[in-house]
Amino acid sequence: MSDFTPTRSLAIQLGDERRTMREGYAFLDEKCLLLAGRMLSEVRRWQTLLRELALLQAHARRQLAAAVARHGLNGLQVYATALSTQRLATERADLLGVVLLAAHLADEPPNMPPAVHASPEAEACRHAFEAVTAKLIGLAALSGNLARLYAEYRKTVRRVRALQDVLLPEIERTLAEVDTSLEELEQDEFGFLRRAARAASAS
Repeated sequence: MSDFTPTRSLAIQLGDERRTMREGYAFLDEKCLLLAGRMLSEVRRWQTLLRELALLQAHARRQLAAAVARHGLNGLQVYATALSTQRLATERADLLGVVLLAAHLADEPPNMPPAVHASPEAEACRHAFEAVTAKLIGLAALSGNLARLYAEYRKTVRRVRALQDVLLPEIERTLAEVDTSLEELEQDEFGFLRRAARAASAS
C-alpha cells in the first residue's frame, strides 16, 4: 500500500480489476471442468480401444501361428506383402484451443502383388495384422489428444490457483487498505471542517 496514493479513482480501478479477475477465474474454472470431462470421455474411449486391440492382437497371433505352420517361418518372411497406397486420413476438432485429432487409413484398396504360393492362412494373417495396424493408428491419435488435453488442463489449473491463492487475495487486501485510508482521510477532513466551523462561529 505504501507504493500507492489512496484516491477514489484508484479504488474504482482496483474494483474493476477485481471484477475482471473474478470473471477470469470463473471462466478458467469452467474450462477446467470441460477439459476434465473431455479427458474422462477420451480415457473411456482409450480403454475401449485397448480392449478391442487386445482381441485383435490375440486373433493376429493365432493367424500368424497358422500361417507359420503352413509356410514355415522362412516361407512366410518372403510372402508377398501389400504395396499399400493407403494414406493416413485425419479429422481435426477444437476444444477451447486444444486440437483433437481422429485418424484412420483412407479407404483405398492396397496394391496386392500376387503370391507365388498363396494360401488362406497367409491371407488371413495379412488381414489380421492390417486390422491391428488400423486400431493402433486410432490409439495413436487418441493418445495425442489425451496428452494435449492434460497439458492444457495443468496449465489452466495453475492459472486458477494463481488467481485464487495470489492475485485475488492481493487485490482484495490492497482494495481494503485503500478503502480504509480513504475513510480515515474523510474522517480527518470532516474533523478539520468541524473545527473550522467552530472557530468561525466563536469569532
